[in-house]
Amino acid sequence: MRAVVLLLLGVHLVNSATHTLKYFYTATTGITNFPRFLDVGMLNGEVISMYDSTSQRKIAKQKWMEENFDQEYWDETTKIVKGTEQAFFNNIQVLMSRFNQTAGVHSFQWMYGCELDDDGTKRGYMQFGYDGEDFLTLDKSTLTWTAAVPQATITKKKLDSTGAEANSDNNYLDNTCIEWLNKYVDYGKDTLMRKVSPQVSLLQKDPSSPVTCHATGFYPSGVTITWQRNGHDHHEDVDLGELLPNGDGTFQKSSTIRVTPDERKKNEFSCVVEHQGKTITEILKDDSFPIGIIVGVVVAVLLVVSGVVVFVVYRKKKGFKPVPQSQSSDNSSNGS
Repeated sequence: MRAVVLLLLGVHLVNSATHTLKYFYTATTGITNFPRFLDVGMLNGEVISMYDSTSQRKIAKQKWMEENFDQEYWDETTKIVKGTEQAFFNNIQVLMSRFNQTAGVHSFQWMYGCELDDDGTKRGYMQFGYDGEDFLTLDKSTLTWTAAVPQATITKKKLDSTGAEANSDNNYLDNTCIEWLNKYVDYGKDTLMRKVSPQVSLLQKDPSSPVTCHATGFYPSGVTITWQRNGHDHHEDVDLGELLPNGDGTFQKSSTIRVTPDERKKNEFSCVVEHQGKTITEILKDDSFPIGIIVGVVVAVLLVVSGVVVFVVYRKKKGFKPVPQSQSSDNSSNGS
């Protein structure tokens, strides 16, 4: 499960100048107490819809999604995803055979999405992944498929034989996906346009431990965390963490610095957090911080992870690829 969580947390989040719509279809095998199939829709890095094989229902994850789509919509999309679910289970079996695998933890993921910049520039992508590695990718420039591993060649030849699949998917990415992206952005504009400043804390177990500058609860996701030493930028022994989503739609990020007690006595270290034109500076005082604070933060992060675990398994090479909702039952068999 830990490996799954780490991969989940690598989901790419973009800046506010670009709107993104992404879908992640994931099937897994060999993982206990975890849904075997997940369908997650994301707008600008936030979950807007979800289906899992345990609940057997596709549901809204944003209030504005609930308000703009009736029950008939959710019933219909649930039926479509259920067809995809079975196809994905079959795909895993086929791919395990191709890779000469008979057991173990395995995942098959299909990701797709589109992006629209403020200047009107648009992009789209479709990609399959197997066990956290690239498997098959749509090349929009040639309308052909690229096999990342020898085991994907069979699928590539099948899809390239007529070119119909690539043309259909490309049309979806360039038109339908962008149309839905604009529609979602309009529906959720009140949420998407909000600005929430971060809460910043300096955390440390004891005077000899690394110091963590933790910024949380901010929106949109664009944030910069830097360290200063005596008023000047300081980059040595600094480890910048990943941007992570919180369960309430906001984000969190941290940066850790290693300084000795002697360095702290002779110098003033401070953490500088910049977000939406606002700068927050926290000065590192020459005293230790209660370990209870650290424990509390760890617990909070674990709670966040449990909420984000739906993004499941994929990241090594930043793949992105799923399928239009209206075509999912047909396209989902492409991995075999």
